Amino acid sequence: MQQNNLMKSTLIYCILFVTVAMSVMFFYIATRTTGMPDKVQQEAVPPVLSSETMPDAPLKENEIAVDRAAKNTSYFCVPMPEEIKAEDVLLENHYMDKELWVSITSEHPHTFEKFYQENGVYGNCVNVTDGYFEAEKERICLRFALMGVYEYRSIFEDHTLYVEFVPPKEMYEKVIVVDPAYGGGENGVTVEGVMSKDITVNVAKALKELFDESDIKVYYTRMDDGNPEAAVRVGLAEAVKADMLIRIEVSGDENSKIYGTEAVYNSRFFIPGFGNVELADLLEREVVTSISGKANGLIEAAASDEVVNSATVPAAAIRVGYLTNSQEAILLQREDYIKRIAKGIYNAVIKAYELDEE
Repeated sequence: MQQNNLMKSTLIYCILFVTVAMSVMFFYIATRTTGMPDKVQQEAVPPVLSSETMPDAPLKENEIAVDRAAKNTSYFCVPMPEEIKAEDVLLENHYMDKELWVSITSEHPHTFEKFYQENGVYGNCVNVTDGYFEAEKERICLRFALMGVYEYRSIFEDHTLYVEFVPPKEMYEKVIVVDPAYGGGENGVTVEGVMSKDITVNVAKALKELFDESDIKVYYTRMDDGNPEAAVRVGLAEAVKADMLIRIEVSGDENSKIYGTEAVYNSRFFIPGFGNVELADLLEREVVTSISGKANGLIEAAASDEVVNSATVPAAAIRVGYLTNSQEAILLQREDYIKRIAKGIYNAVIKAYELDEE
């Protein structure tokens, strides 16, 4: 009897032990299982992207992709459609806007839009800020905004245009800036519909014909009806490291009997050797000689003469005549007279370089 009771007690203890052990095991497993979703959720959160790992921003409409990572060449590389040949491509230096235009002539320019949506530029892009393409009637124009003013050397090879950016002074020994005054809404002296802004551009165009045949590189602040701010005009001379800046103006006075040629210089900014006053003197003497005119002398710049006052290279303004004088007004509208004015300015520049070489 006692033996039976002992066996019953042992069996009860075994059952209790097994029950407790199983409870502990199930609790441990349950605890481990409920923790797993938190771990998986944490690993699913994407890492924070740095500026280096961030994907490129989507391109704007007509924007050309610029690959700044591929720098295994000193050239700025512009891919070309297979059917384009070297003679179809023209580089245009829009230096006043600090832009390089690559013009591609084609009978069907719109067919190349997809090409430049899919093919960007690469290579040495350090001087390029961005680029856009625009399909026009007989060409597609690729416009690249630049960090400064450059000249270019280019090679067309293997359906690619390779462009080298060159500072003007590395390409040309002699560099000047010509600044036709006024423009846009600023007409200058106006008499009976004749505006000074047109006369100054006409002189600049006549000058260009002369300088294009010389070894002197000339940058013009405007050749149309634009009106760059004074700081932009002066900034061009600084950007190209010009040897001199020549501004073309037209005079006017309430006294219609006054006529003649005069030159304006900045007397407060002294340049040793050949400076502002020397340039002004040369301009007046050579222009007066060329047109067989009257010399009114040199004039110190007033506060309103912003370009002459701000320039840090030898600078002067040549006032080519009085539009308020009836006889001089007639002359200033004659093509042959404009060419004589231009010839006088040209001669002054040539003599300035001769003096510099002595």
